[in-house]
Amino acid sequence: MSDPIKHECGLAMIRLLKPLEYYHQKYGTALYGLYKLQLLLQKQRNRGQDGAGIATIKLDNPPGTRYISRKRSNNPQYLKHLFDEVYSHFSDVTKEQMNDPAWLKLNKPYTGELLLGHLRYGTHGLNTIETCHPFLRQNNWISRNLVVAGNFNLTNVKELFQELVELGQYPKEQSDTVTVMEKIGHFLDDEVQRLFNWFNPEGYSHQEINQLIAEHMDVQRVLQRASRKFDGGYAMAGMVGHGDAFVLRDPSGIRPAFYYKDDEVVVMTSERPAIQTAFDVNYKEVHELKPGHALIIKKNGTVEEMPCKDPLERNACSFERIYFSRGTDRDIYLERKKLGSLLAKKVLEEVEYDFENTLFSFIPNTAEVAFYGLVEGVNDELNLYKKKRITDKENPLSEEALDKLLRLKPRVEKLAVKDAKMRTFIADDTIRGGLVSHVYDVTYGIVKNEIDTLVVLDDSIVRGTTLRDSIIKSLSRLKPKKIIVVSSAPQIRYPDCYGIDMSKMKNFVAFKALVALLEKDNKEHLLETVYDKCKAQENKPDKDIVNYVKELYAEYDYEIISDMIGEIVTPVNIKPEIKIIYQTIEGLHEACPNNKGDWYFSGDYPTPGGNRVINTSFINYMEKKDVRAY
Repeated sequence: MSDPIKHECGLAMIRLLKPLEYYHQKYGTALYGLYKLQLLLQKQRNRGQDGAGIATIKLDNPPGTRYISRKRSNNPQYLKHLFDEVYSHFSDVTKEQMNDPAWLKLNKPYTGELLLGHLRYGTHGLNTIETCHPFLRQNNWISRNLVVAGNFNLTNVKELFQELVELGQYPKEQSDTVTVMEKIGHFLDDEVQRLFNWFNPEGYSHQEINQLIAEHMDVQRVLQRASRKFDGGYAMAGMVGHGDAFVLRDPSGIRPAFYYKDDEVVVMTSERPAIQTAFDVNYKEVHELKPGHALIIKKNGTVEEMPCKDPLERNACSFERIYFSRGTDRDIYLERKKLGSLLAKKVLEEVEYDFENTLFSFIPNTAEVAFYGLVEGVNDELNLYKKKRITDKENPLSEEALDKLLRLKPRVEKLAVKDAKMRTFIADDTIRGGLVSHVYDVTYGIVKNEIDTLVVLDDSIVRGTTLRDSIIKSLSRLKPKKIIVVSSAPQIRYPDCYGIDMSKMKNFVAFKALVALLEKDNKEHLLETVYDKCKAQENKPDKDIVNYVKELYAEYDYEIISDMIGEIVTPVNIKPEIKIIYQTIEGLHEACPNNKGDWYFSGDYPTPGGNRVINTSFINYMEKKDVRAY
């Protein structure tokens, strides 16, 4: 993606189902779980560049000993810093002690059987240590302790926060994570109290009741009650002090969650390949957590996937497939190739099948897999073209022309090379802009000056600023006749509110193109018309809000908006003609048939809160408010 945007976080949870002695004997270390957690986070580091954190819980430690440990880091080298700090606790351990799992568990932190890790990609707010997950809710009652980490955004945090206040709570801040943790914590407290009240008249001691609470806690009931009004996309993981654990997924399946279980471990991650790599297991052995369900791991080791909310129509985030998730997942790899191949015919029509004077390349690095698909699609189209010419009896080919036709193949080169990130403290905008324009290096001497057309594939175009200020400027130095930028994703027209940092309408180049067209055609009054409609529904319930911004986009054909985007991203004083070609929404669904969440392209939000976000976002734009829409 040429325009960097912040997006979904990463999760990893491990429950060791055997005593630490088992792993020490079989794998040579009692820190088996810790090493595996580190590997899972490392293999998902694409999901968080702002910080990381882990927490562990020891099962059945005696009172007076520490059983919950947590460490977080927002260091620039957050994963290295995090685990360096964790492993520093073992620097004074003797060889004998390191080979004594019982001693380690009693005396050293991070030696628990239950482990939770998180990678933070902050979509908003400060990047401080306090914003890094996991979050911890502490209590002297072991079963009231709660550790939470998540990959989520909720659209109705204000409403949920107000409910907590009305319950008599006094949350320390109004954020998604704190609100979710306190919401779950409230019903966790209620469940503990319910069980205490149930067993107390039976004559059990309070210590015995603690054990009975752990055995009988209904985690499904807690999550059902806590999540009743959650509106958004989420995969949230939690650990209860006594040893129960859970992973809860939203009913539309927006945020991803995968798990694997055998007789040694239960493991959950945000991406399937992390589990495959860390535990050397087959693709088919890793399961996707069902939407609206929770994976519940009881202290006694039983594992169940249980319903918590009625599943809605599946709307798994398609941006996961296009860009966010690593392409090492089998399905995602094939889907990205398909996204590229579906664009081949449209690209060749644009260059009029001039293979000799067309050069194909991509914007590094995330568009590479889709580019393989584009090249395959171009080769397929070329074979059809060859077949048609060879079988054309009315215009037979000479032997020389046939040889030339058979030698014809797409010209594929790596033209753009992403340079190391350039940091500058220069205040002058002109000088800084000049440095930014050199983020991409180009390969000289390959392009025929003023003759070749460059076709470069990007996986998506959000704001268009990097395209305008860096990529096209860099490519124009090669002196092509024309530059065609192809996006494997459709036009991003609407804000996201389920995990991606895209909530301001003014930032979308597609929306800028729409406004420019309305102004060009003297239709600016339509902006005011839609604004009035949006204002009129500000106080309506979320379920009654309509996305009226769709009416503005309906004024123009898809290609007309693409052409205007091409004008917007064309830098001044460059010679090549610029053309933008976008994937269609129909093509997206064909390539990713099981992940049809497309609200940022279509405006069709999977939850009622989404329509409130687009409504608010458009009002903010019209009122010139530079604030988030939720």
